[in-house]
Amino acid sequence: MTTPTAGARPDEVRRHNRTALLRRLHVDGPSTRAELAAELGLNRSTIKALVDGLAESGVVAERVPAQRSGAGRPSLLVLPQPTAAVVLAVDVRVEQVAMGVIGLGGDILGRDSWNLHHRSRQPAEVITHVADSAKLLADELDVVPVAVGVSVPGVVRRSDGLVHEAPNLHWTEVELGKRLEAVLKAPVQVGNDAELGALAEHLRGAARGASDVVYISADVGVGGGVISSGHPLRGAGGYVGELGHMLVRPDGRTCYCGCRGCWETEVGESALCRALALPEDAPRGAVVAELRSLAADPSSVEHRLGEFTEWLALGLVTVVNMFGPELVVLGDLLAVLPDAVVDRVRAVVRERSLVSRAIGGTRITSSPLGRDAKLIGAAELAFEPVLGLV
Repeated sequence: MTTPTAGARPDEVRRHNRTALLRRLHVDGPSTRAELAAELGLNRSTIKALVDGLAESGVVAERVPAQRSGAGRPSLLVLPQPTAAVVLAVDVRVEQVAMGVIGLGGDILGRDSWNLHHRSRQPAEVITHVADSAKLLADELDVVPVAVGVSVPGVVRRSDGLVHEAPNLHWTEVELGKRLEAVLKAPVQVGNDAELGALAEHLRGAARGASDVVYISADVGVGGGVISSGHPLRGAGGYVGELGHMLVRPDGRTCYCGCRGCWETEVGESALCRALALPEDAPRGAVVAELRSLAADPSSVEHRLGEFTEWLALGLVTVVNMFGPELVVLGDLLAVLPDAVVDRVRAVVRERSLVSRAIGGTRITSSPLGRDAKLIGAAELAFEPVLGLV
């Protein structure tokens, strides 16, 4: 928590403290008043006033904990009320769109998804389907989302949600934020999918408590999100995270982006299919099933995924040298890789990365959030401005 600027008006201080308390409950879950006071650095009378005000407006409630410890009267838990503020999260993938209505505290209250084909990938088709599905979900749950967060596999301008380019979707200069706001009648925030995956892991996944993190996801394409000193690294104009388009093999395959030898041509879904002797357009379920089957037969991992592993490790050595993270989280299809692959990648990074050796070793782990990471990240993107208004 940051201390309010000296000279701030009392109402600004109250708003700041209220937002900090709500964010603490939203991200970390139920807590007692005493715990809130200690963690936020506020006195008990201030916490009481904040909790009482939020309870009166229905944003939080207080309950006796299910399990008691010790004698005497138990301390009440302060719980965020999920329907006090709900947001719509949209994860636009190359082959599917996933949606969720997420309540205060992070509960997913309802879901929907549908597959994308060549014609249905057109921006107008996606926007229309999102609007229709959002209305059905909201009516079914009897809620009104107050904000919308959208994850897109492409280069996104954060200020207005312009998708400059999403090569695997074949989108260029799509005013996604403005167009969705017009049909959904709510504020819309749009972010790069891997950036939002990193945000989700930092708040609710493997990277909780870590200050410097890189999240790498592999689906049809490969993307990266960076948390630096506890904050998302967004770059000029919000354009950052296209780690899949690092040039690693000048004589390699042509990438969707038009360049040759991008990292994603060596470690993306198509490359993984080739390594597994599957058709490059094999369904995702078949790829996941093959990886899980392979994990049960460690003796064949090196034979089938040896080259894939080396390209993954090579790219990660560069990523670690550039960003110096304490933790790398592998998401999407990379989260399903056999343990033997991840162990080999760890060993290569530890051996070849100067920065990793300097900081005592970069941890590398698989995402516990799976395919929900980007949906959760989109929800948190939407919640960022909402928590100050509830």
